Amino acid sequence: MPAHAPSDAALADALRRVMPAERVLTRRIDRVAYASDASFYRLVPRVVVQPSSVDEIHGVFAVSHAQRVPMVFRAGGTSLSGQSITDGILVELGRGWDALELLPEAVANASANASSDASSDASLGARVRVGPGVIGSHVNRALAPRGRRIGPDPASIDSCRVGGIIANNASGMCCGVVENAYHTLDSLVYLLPGGAVIDSAHPEADAHLREQAGEVAAGIAELRDRVRADAALCARIRDKYQRKNTTGYALNALLDHERPAEILARLMVGSEGTLGFVAEAVFRTLPAYRFRRTALLLFADLRHATEATRSLAASGVRAVELLDRVSLRAAQDFPGMPPEARGLPARGAALLVEYQCARAEQQDDMRRASERVLGELPLAAPARFTEEPAEQAALWRIRKGLFPLVGATKARGETVIIEDVAFPLERLADAVTDLRALFAAHGYDDAILFGHAKDGNCHFVLKQSFNRDDEVARYRAFIDELVELVTKRHDGALKAEHGTGRNMAPFVEAEWGREATAHMRALKALVDPDNLLNPGVVLTDNVNAHVEDLKRLPAIEDEAERCIECGFCEPVCPSRRLTLTPRQRIVVRRELARLEAEPGRSSEEQELRRDYAYAGLATCAGDGLCAGACPVAIDTGALVKRLRGQAQAPRVRGLGGWLSRHPRALERMMRVSLGLAHVASRVLGARALRGMSTVMARLSKRLLGLRLPQWSPSVPRVPRRLPRTALPPGSGDAAGAEAATLVYLPSCMTRIMGHAPGDSDRAQPSLMAVMSTLAERAGVTLWIPDDAPGSCCGLPFGSKGLGDAQRALLGELVARMWRWSDEGRRPVVVDASSCVHVIRHGSGLLDGASEDRLRRMRVLDSVELIASWLGGGRLRARALDQRVALHPSCATRKLGLADDLVQVSQRCAREVRVPEALECCAMAGDRGLLYPELLASATEREGAEVRAGGFDGHYSTNLTCEIGLSSAIGVPYRSFLYLVEAATRPVGEDGI
Repeated sequence: MPAHAPSDAALADALRRVMPAERVLTRRIDRVAYASDASFYRLVPRVVVQPSSVDEIHGVFAVSHAQRVPMVFRAGGTSLSGQSITDGILVELGRGWDALELLPEAVANASANASSDASSDASLGARVRVGPGVIGSHVNRALAPRGRRIGPDPASIDSCRVGGIIANNASGMCCGVVENAYHTLDSLVYLLPGGAVIDSAHPEADAHLREQAGEVAAGIAELRDRVRADAALCARIRDKYQRKNTTGYALNALLDHERPAEILARLMVGSEGTLGFVAEAVFRTLPAYRFRRTALLLFADLRHATEATRSLAASGVRAVELLDRVSLRAAQDFPGMPPEARGLPARGAALLVEYQCARAEQQDDMRRASERVLGELPLAAPARFTEEPAEQAALWRIRKGLFPLVGATKARGETVIIEDVAFPLERLADAVTDLRALFAAHGYDDAILFGHAKDGNCHFVLKQSFNRDDEVARYRAFIDELVELVTKRHDGALKAEHGTGRNMAPFVEAEWGREATAHMRALKALVDPDNLLNPGVVLTDNVNAHVEDLKRLPAIEDEAERCIECGFCEPVCPSRRLTLTPRQRIVVRRELARLEAEPGRSSEEQELRRDYAYAGLATCAGDGLCAGACPVAIDTGALVKRLRGQAQAPRVRGLGGWLSRHPRALERMMRVSLGLAHVASRVLGARALRGMSTVMARLSKRLLGLRLPQWSPSVPRVPRRLPRTALPPGSGDAAGAEAATLVYLPSCMTRIMGHAPGDSDRAQPSLMAVMSTLAERAGVTLWIPDDAPGSCCGLPFGSKGLGDAQRALLGELVARMWRWSDEGRRPVVVDASSCVHVIRHGSGLLDGASEDRLRRMRVLDSVELIASWLGGGRLRARALDQRVALHPSCATRKLGLADDLVQVSQRCAREVRVPEALECCAMAGDRGLLYPELLASATEREGAEVRAGGFDGHYSTNLTCEIGLSSAIGVPYRSFLYLVEAATRPVGEDGI
């Protein structure tokens, strides 16, 4: 830190005068959490701020300028070249920048920013206005009903945000150059470091720029004219931007546009936050292609594959993905891989191609085009196109699975580097051959190479450690030769779509030459004369910048070792707006490992561990959705549960063991406690009881090491008894077992609190009664075994890290189900999706005999049972005149039953809506009652959407989720079975 730099405390105090103190983060755990992005660089910020308005951004600019502290904007943190980290002020845009509005086509002579009531306009969705914090796929989700999409389609679209899409000029597999962020941008609202706020769509935008930043306006005009006067440079610019290129600034803006305000808006695209802040963008949207035709084409020679790309491009193909022979060998066991791929020679290659069209009447033309071009290609094996979604998904999994293949095999301490270069198409074959030779020369023989062949764009993935100086030297030597290969030998681009970042900033002049780079430096000096916006990114005077501030990864727990900190997990994490995300939990684990290894830093380690107990462990819902989003399937929740177990006091582990051996007694105690709590709530009032339970929760944590749940009025009443099952009168348990065709296991939560949340009348049917009624209507003989009470999958114990207790309970449950099901001859249905998920995927918790029994049994979720009854005609439903909201639980989604739930509900209600903002509710059994702030944070956006929807009913698939949703959102949620019961009720019959 320079001698004149302010203290961290003074810096934080200045920023707290700009925005509320809770959005100025100075704790070590918060700063470490944001020290990493998806790149292999690492910088710990001095402070993290979370502004939510343009005025607050202005304030941060002012503090940065006054105190001479650099700053960086961070949206999704998925950047791969080190452009979203800093050792100064990190401005995080995850909160308050999520505006999204569909717009009609632009009207001549009207401001694109003018508000209009265009809801009935046939062209609504032709454009879209978005804030920088909106996730890319969420924009497409909003556009989908209109048959539209945005142009950029990066692989990170489910996690990257619009701010990053613009800052990096993102493209992707299909969009090429013409559909990237630059070419589909309609207008921007941007802020300059000096304070100017410009809406490029405003008719007076240039006048506003002259008024607010006259020197910048004049300088942009002068730079435009100077570049245009250099004919050779103009030709160079136009040639380079026919291909993908994100190295340096977008000099093509100086040729494509006249007005300084518009030029500056285009220069913001790809500027990686070094020129200003993008507050809002309007994009022109494109047709969504519903119909697809896909094939994996095999070639005996790489050159044949690259030459075929031209013919394919001319035929109208949308995607052409190159896979070299090493990639094919690595993925040869993937489902969908043609068997002929194994026999390809060493120089062989494949092209994954896909034709797409928007309308059904275009399909014949699409098919003719794809078949016609095959006759021109020197294929090594006959091609087979498919239009089946499942087969297409298998082919794309081959392409998308290449990166996880490398990540899954990296050694401890290694990171995974994804490089991104582009070549003129006519040089692609030679360039790829040269790249493979370069890999071998530097010991990267197992590097995977693939790319967007239609654009001459190659990605390659390397495993690299930076923990030793000789490894850093190896990487430096490799990059030096790579720069020579790309820029001198093949006249390519060092960065095609990942942004210059720190990674290629020292080599901009090597690619562009002295004159073009001088113009870029002049632009930076004009707009950011103090060099405080992301210094060292895009342009640098430091020739070693690409090998400084590297991530040195210490060994950590096996479950998280493969994490490359890409951030794909973050959008699905329910604690991301409260404490930490899965990536950040792992980043902090690595920092703890660093501190452990460094002498004299024990106080820092203790501080970090203290804060991690709450932010890292206590507030993780453990739902496992992160594993589904992670390219290498890391379940951070599973790691957290294990760490919780290690942190539990011996008396807590002992208590867990005793309770797991006496589950029926535990069930009785909980029923009694719940009944007493409802009595106390009536006598004292719900608010008073909640306050008392909050105090008790704190005391129990302090005295017993075990936090007790806080009271919620949404907790249901205790059901009076197990319901009469659909058995002949007088049937005992043995006779019932003999007569039954279906075993029903009510979950432990259903048995303890089996009413719907908010049902104050105990005469209302319990969930068990509803299930029994539906079985009777379906003509199915249902049996609830007498020893169902006390049966539990162990999930409540597992979530607290009490793995031994969960294993014991699950093993006992499997033994009981084996007996109940007559050794697998009868199916068993469970009414809680989370329990079904544990049972089906709990093989790692069971011994070999239990695993074998589990494989031979059919354990059904209530969703698939009802779907089969409705689909098979056993139940007949009529659509009630209701609008209903659904919350498919995490377990329902992981079981692949979310679509079934929607289809069942659509048979039962006039309109069914799954909220756009659907997320994990974070109830996670009782976690939402242990930490109500987690529940409130996780459901904030979904709750706002649901409350605004004015629905007649709200349904889910898990009782604890329904309790949490009812409590946090303020509307009653019930099991979807209640909806099915009402819709299948005979006309004129009262409710049960």
